[in-house]
Amino acid sequence: MNLLKQFLTITILLTFNFAFADQAYIKIGDAKVKRSNMAFPFFNNLGSNNTGAVTAAASEIYATAKKNLELSTYFTMMANEAYLEDFSKKSLKPFPDDVSGFKFEPLKTIGAEFVVRAGYSVVGKDITLEMYLYHVAEQKLIVGKRYKASLNQAVAIGHTLSNDVIEALTGVRAPFMAKIVTAFDNGSGGPKEIAKMNWDGSEFEQVTQHKNITLSPNWSPDGKKIAYSVFTKIYTKSGNVLSNASLYVLDLATNKRVLTSFRPGMNSGAVFSKDGKSIYLSMSMGSGSADIYKINLKGEIEARLTKGPAGAINVEPTLSPDGSKIAFSSERGGRPMIYVMNADGSNVKRLTYKGVYNSSPSWSPDGKKIAFAAQDGSNFDVFVMDENGENIRRITSASKVDGKPAHNEDPSFSPDSRYIVYTSNRTGKNQIYISTVDGSEERRVTNDTKNYYRPKWSVNLE
Repeated sequence: MNLLKQFLTITILLTFNFAFADQAYIKIGDAKVKRSNMAFPFFNNLGSNNTGAVTAAASEIYATAKKNLELSTYFTMMANEAYLEDFSKKSLKPFPDDVSGFKFEPLKTIGAEFVVRAGYSVVGKDITLEMYLYHVAEQKLIVGKRYKASLNQAVAIGHTLSNDVIEALTGVRAPFMAKIVTAFDNGSGGPKEIAKMNWDGSEFEQVTQHKNITLSPNWSPDGKKIAYSVFTKIYTKSGNVLSNASLYVLDLATNKRVLTSFRPGMNSGAVFSKDGKSIYLSMSMGSGSADIYKINLKGEIEARLTKGPAGAINVEPTLSPDGSKIAFSSERGGRPMIYVMNADGSNVKRLTYKGVYNSSPSWSPDGKKIAFAAQDGSNFDVFVMDENGENIRRITSASKVDGKPAHNEDPSFSPDSRYIVYTSNRTGKNQIYISTVDGSEERRVTNDTKNYYRPKWSVNLE
């Protein structure tokens, strides 16, 4: 299924709202959020179809949503065995609004703060699911929604449901309908291609077929295009053959790719401008050093933003959310470190000073933080700092099976700025992991024999 078709399908899942939250029940900020007790009973079957395919789809929706709610770190998910009522025998609405409804008092007794009640029915190949989120103390409906989709869209419904619950309670949309784009190989270290997947590793889809070395993919602001680089051969007029890292832009809806920049040497590390009409990238112009340029989607140079000094490389640009600044890595100080400059190349400032090698900066969508990878000893780990370079905090720490420190690198922020995706070789292969921005919660995303490189999180694709 291409991205456009999925985009339309997910849009029609939300058919109506019953109520909207008029307050933030969970306040979020830089401080760690206190977990709220969430009752999340198994879904009720409201229809007559209870075949294996139906119950499997309902279970997949439930498991997907529960996993997301657990990962959010907002909730302690209560065990179904703790409930004092049999929710399978109660309607989705509370007593006395519905004489067969559930009661709030038993939920208060076990300490539940919120409860999600949901039920489903299936007609043909379509599943309809109703969801109601209640505040137990106030005995109040916070939000209710109805979702309709084909049975094979169970994962998408689960992601959307959990997004809706979190947004209703915090006022901030969760990232569970976002995608990850990444370069990968099949574990042999040979040719690399580009793939996209759900944030949890499901629905893996290879989107390039270059049978070569592709690298450094990145999303357009609307999530409809991917920029990436691939090694190609350039034949000069004199008959020489040069190896070139050329930049392509792939339209996911049409599967059309455009060779956008193929100047001699490096054309890599692309990041789109805020309006999606320009691209910032590093180009070496056939020399041994690389600088950051701004080009349009035709590949025409609009500006050169860095110039050395003294042949120093300037690579890996990342744009601030308002488009006014660029963070990048540069060896102009002797060792690669993180710098920041205005989007026109002026007012360059150094942000990091420690470690052997600092690289791959990623600016958080809320503009408050920059993540980066740093070699601090023999290995790389992911760090996060304030956008002005202060309050640097280590996010990762892991060992390989032989006890040696693992490499954790290539960070990228989720669209809500609460999570970071990165790669780690702790299992012997470069696999994808995510962590909360404070490092308190970590989850493995991929679990296969592939190697992954430079994962990037999209906007929410809803």
